[in-house]
Amino acid sequence: MQRIYTGIDIGTYHVKVVIAAAAAENPELPLTILGTGTSASRGLRHGYIIDAKEATKSVREALGRAAIAAKVKVRGARVALGGIGLDEIRSSAEVSLTQSGGIVTEREIERALRESEKRASPKLTNRTIIHCVPLEYRVDGTKVFGKPAGLQGTKLAVDTLLITMLSQHQDDLIDAVEAAGVEVEGVMASPLAASLVTLTKAQKTAGVVLANIGAETLSLVIFEDDTPISLKIFPTGSSEITESIALSFKIPLSEAETLKRGGVTGSDIPERKMSVIVGTQLKEMYTLVNAHLKSIGRHRLLPAGIVITGGGSGLTSASEIARAVLQLPSQVSQIGQLPRSSGVDATWAVAYGLCRWAYAEDTSGGSYSLGGIIRDAWESLKQGLRSLLP
Repeated sequence: MQRIYTGIDIGTYHVKVVIAAAAAENPELPLTILGTGTSASRGLRHGYIIDAKEATKSVREALGRAAIAAKVKVRGARVALGGIGLDEIRSSAEVSLTQSGGIVTEREIERALRESEKRASPKLTNRTIIHCVPLEYRVDGTKVFGKPAGLQGTKLAVDTLLITMLSQHQDDLIDAVEAAGVEVEGVMASPLAASLVTLTKAQKTAGVVLANIGAETLSLVIFEDDTPISLKIFPTGSSEITESIALSFKIPLSEAETLKRGGVTGSDIPERKMSVIVGTQLKEMYTLVNAHLKSIGRHRLLPAGIVITGGGSGLTSASEIARAVLQLPSQVSQIGQLPRSSGVDATWAVAYGLCRWAYAEDTSGGSYSLGGIIRDAWESLKQGLRSLLP
């Protein structure tokens, strides 16, 4: 029986669902997309749910369309967690190696990671940890390159990046999907899901920022040495560009949206004025990106530059304005290893990335329960994806 993988991306404007299966006939293409479905999001604001019933209706609609296109019944799915409820916390911990006889074992590594989570608990009021990413290990104060398993010493220390979500937002999103009749098999932060299919290993190793311009949020994830080192969400997005156009030219929002995307020909609105409005808003967004890169000491220091994805990546000047503001190489993302005929562009990166994660888990023999919510999943995920990523 063919194993299918389903990813659900619940955005403020659209719910997107991708259903995929292993491409047995083509080992170069790990997954074949069987079907996609989209619906207008209802009951959401800045990525969190304000009306559960409406949100469930939207999820059910998108799932139904994808299932019909794929000719399958969807029983379980991976869900992306995004919106302004996402944030990062830095932590660190140190454990004694006495119990293991002075050898670093997997058990001691796990103990150090759990201890780092425990030490962050004062900052975790109303928040849930969804990913614990080890940034650096040290044995007796000496930095370890790679994993420390098998090394000898008296103490193991770890610095971690904890990606957290407002517990209420996470519970609401999971409830909305399960109310639509689908079991949630796992959750992942949206920026990480998108990175699985839009960034290459070379980019993530050199240093890169992936910027997802959504309708009401701007999501960033920064990689270095093939590891996510920072994640940030800003409550601004491409809908603000639409609103600026509508106010400037006194036109309806629907017309402003079409104009923004260059869908109107013969309009009496000067193209130069349009590009000034779009450019001004994009500059403001990239200024936020720049400020965050400065705050983490990576300003103008990411050789692979910025990769832009999400609905706002389709704006004609998105890449060139990013290059000018950030003084970094800039490009609009493309989903790797998919034929152009698939009809899946960068706006589907999150949902498709969730499918790739599920497939990687299967091929690596890994299994994560929702209860654990991908604790320390990034190492396992990287191992599982080694055969998939360029």
